[in-house]
Amino acid sequence: MGTHAGAHIVWDWNGTLFHDNDAIIGATNAAFAELGLAPITLEQYRALYCVPVPRFYERLLGRLPTDAEWELMDGVFHRYYTEHRVRCALTEGAAELLAGWRTGGNSQSLLSMYGHEDLVPLVRGLGIEAHFLRVDGRRGPSGGSKAEHMVRHLEALTGVRAARTVVIGDAADDAVAARHVGARAVLYTGGSHSRASLEEAGVPVVDTLAEAVAEAQRMAA
Repeated sequence: MGTHAGAHIVWDWNGTLFHDNDAIIGATNAAFAELGLAPITLEQYRALYCVPVPRFYERLLGRLPTDAEWELMDGVFHRYYTEHRVRCALTEGAAELLAGWRTGGNSQSLLSMYGHEDLVPLVRGLGIEAHFLRVDGRRGPSGGSKAEHMVRHLEALTGVRAARTVVIGDAADDAVAARHVGARAVLYTGGSHSRASLEEAGVPVVDTLAEAVAEAQRMAA
């Protein structure tokens, strides 16, 4: 694969490059209904959401879900999401930003906690796969943190140095994962977290992906 002299971005998928908030909220509420929980709004979701996801459910239940409850809710969530993601699209301007970053002599990859077997054909179908050195989704059970996945992701990217890598995502967990490998992070307010909760991560927080890319270029220079 060779050495990549420019800066490197590790992109998050859900809520960052892929604008799927409506599908996420609908799937979350479908999962909640299985336990008799009232539906929540996008604003409530952004205020409460955290990873690992069972902790998010704990905030609403007042306790961690049992293994059986988690399995039920996770299954319902993914069935609903798969059905409704077809109405979602790339975040506005994302395709142009990916192309511009690549033609500018930099590199980029995609790391998501969305299932790998579902992620790859979705990215391919949206026509952006060629912009990435590597596309990695979650392999194994859902519900964990991104940090260990980030370790394996960067290890697989020959010539990419963590010191010149910036993670762009919509969740505090993206900043945690970046810190875990010695990279930096920029967090985007258009996805799963409120600005207030993102600012607690102690990294730059922006309102557009264009701002995120500009900040990544500055940080990695």
